Amino acid sequence: MQTPHLLVLATAILVAFGGQAHAGRVTDIDAVPHIDAKGKQAYRQFLATAVPRAFAIAPGGAWGWSTEAATANMAEREALANCQANTRQRCQLYARDNAVVLRSADWVRSWGPYQKSSEAAKTETGTLLGKRFPDLVINDEKGRPIKVSSWRGKAVVLHFWGSWCPPCQREMPELAKLYKSLRQTRDIRFAFLQVREDFASARACADKITQGLPLYDSGAGGFDAEFKLADGSRISDRTIAMAFPTTYVLDKHGIVVFSHTGPVTAWAQYAPFLRDVAVNSGK
Repeated sequence: MQTPHLLVLATAILVAFGGQAHAGRVTDIDAVPHIDAKGKQAYRQFLATAVPRAFAIAPGGAWGWSTEAATANMAEREALANCQANTRQRCQLYARDNAVVLRSADWVRSWGPYQKSSEAAKTETGTLLGKRFPDLVINDEKGRPIKVSSWRGKAVVLHFWGSWCPPCQREMPELAKLYKSLRQTRDIRFAFLQVREDFASARACADKITQGLPLYDSGAGGFDAEFKLADGSRISDRTIAMAFPTTYVLDKHGIVVFSHTGPVTAWAQYAPFLRDVAVNSGK
């Protein structure tokens, strides 16, 4: 087991080489960001095994680990590969042997590096990471049409949900807290878009759960519905999301930097990521 003076030394080394380790001791399971109950159980197993060992994570809750590898470098590579097999987000090493090695600054910047203006101008349209999100035409609560592209210059959170979806309802209060904590932050826009139901039904449900959310009418009211695009064509809601809830984060150029299907664990942890997009993308 690592002694206290060695923990202090490890922290000092991390600071000297460019930043502080992520908050929490290696044994603090609750300090590991974004992982759910299954991920926490895996981390417990990781802590119970011999070194060399490594544990990697990615935004959205993906994780992977390796223990009893031949060398520490092999453990790191295996942990990162095991994590990356479960996500398109960039995995980073969280813990190695008996220490947390992930720097907080690196973790917050996980959605970068962001595309430059010249790169974004040539990017193809799509829903995958690094693609320009389709230019949907949605309506505000007064029925006025809005193009998603009109929000260029802002970090945009698009959340697709339905009142008929129990996981959507369960996560909405925490998602609402994230929105309310950032609604005064410059250059961040949220849009809650209903799927497979009419706007009035979705709004009634949302108002019962939490009021004040930025609700927009997606126009996709039936099963296997379609969204309108700015060029006059349509796109299936199944192309946007195979299951619900689904969330996308777009940078200031409209490029997808994060996507997640299903409810998210601990939405509050995403506030620093969104602030980073708002400050550092769009250049």
